[in-house]
Amino acid sequence: MTTLPAKRSVLRDPTFLRLWLATTSSTVATWALAFVLGLAVLDRTLSAGGLGVVLAARTVGFLVAVPIGGILADRYPRQTVVFWSCALAVVSTPVLAFGGLPLMVCAAAVLGAGQGACRPAFQALTAEVVRASQRQRANAAMTFAVRASTLIAPALTALLATVVSTSGLLLGTCALWLIAALVPPRGADQAKRERDKPHREFLEGLQEARRHPWFLAGLAALSTVTAFGQSAISVALPLVSRDRYGTEAVLAAGVTAYSVGALIGALIIARWRPRNQGWAALAGLALFGFAPLSMLMPVHPVVIVAAFVAVGIGIELFNVPWFTATQREVEPGKLARVSSLDFLFSYGLAPIGLAVIAPAIGAFGLSAVLAVCAVVCFLAPAAAALVPSSRHLSVVRTRRSA
Repeated sequence: MTTLPAKRSVLRDPTFLRLWLATTSSTVATWALAFVLGLAVLDRTLSAGGLGVVLAARTVGFLVAVPIGGILADRYPRQTVVFWSCALAVVSTPVLAFGGLPLMVCAAAVLGAGQGACRPAFQALTAEVVRASQRQRANAAMTFAVRASTLIAPALTALLATVVSTSGLLLGTCALWLIAALVPPRGADQAKRERDKPHREFLEGLQEARRHPWFLAGLAALSTVTAFGQSAISVALPLVSRDRYGTEAVLAAGVTAYSVGALIGALIIARWRPRNQGWAALAGLALFGFAPLSMLMPVHPVVIVAAFVAVGIGIELFNVPWFTATQREVEPGKLARVSSLDFLFSYGLAPIGLAVIAPAIGAFGLSAVLAVCAVVCFLAPAAAALVPSSRHLSVVRTRRSA
């Protein structure tokens, strides 16, 4: 087993740095796809309708592959699952770059499958190569790198687009996927276990998740906030920026403020160890309610920017302890399957929210929809906090406290 030495900083260990580089590369490559395809719409090599179909195919592939990836990552070495998942992305990207629309749709589904299958494997691999005492800082370092990349990469990509074609930019993401495939360290050699039918192995993951009420409550809160809060950002912010303020600057400032806040949140949670970690994490998640609330009334744009900074801070105050607790509390042989549930529901409900919020705005008005989104984002984490084990994100610690 490759594990960090007890006294070495996680940020100085070559084993973790390999994992950090691979995870960051895969996440940035995943993010880059939508942005680069958006550039293809701007230069008229892809229609807006075609973009929607391609991204929908990617999402379907992602959601189908996440639970499968969780099963495979608990059955085989996690490093191997990461390699083959990223290899799918490598081979499908050239087809996406140079194929016609039917081929692009098929390639996007395969690419999404690679993106989805590697997520739970990376989560489980982190638990294998990083000691429990250092995982929070490790997870914070990973999310910091991803947020920094998403803050800087749009400008860099737009600059590259002036000298490189959209197809060339897509091929450039192959390099990121190659890094993600080849760089990860070898984790622990998992004990051989009797293999069962895939659906039974998936049910074993569900049973393991049920052993952790804090996980189910937190996942319900996260999925709800993602569906309502993220939809408010994605749909309502452009409308507010255009119709209320008459400029796209508010949209750009809000999105940038969210990323800056997330960077700040990652720095804070890398060192902060609140006594009631679960309650603090859920309070951070509840800050998402300030996004729709800030857009509800005609306030100065600075108020919206400040709200989005708070939202960014809050989401990382939740994410990092959430990942760390899952890696600590869940049985190692079932960690990938439980992590796949996290990605399946938190990512899976987001498209539903996006599909519903625009018609809802047309039917009930922007203010009513924003008010509902704000209330839901505040109440969902509060409801999750009522589950006793949510206080510490641990059933064992809750029993000891009792």
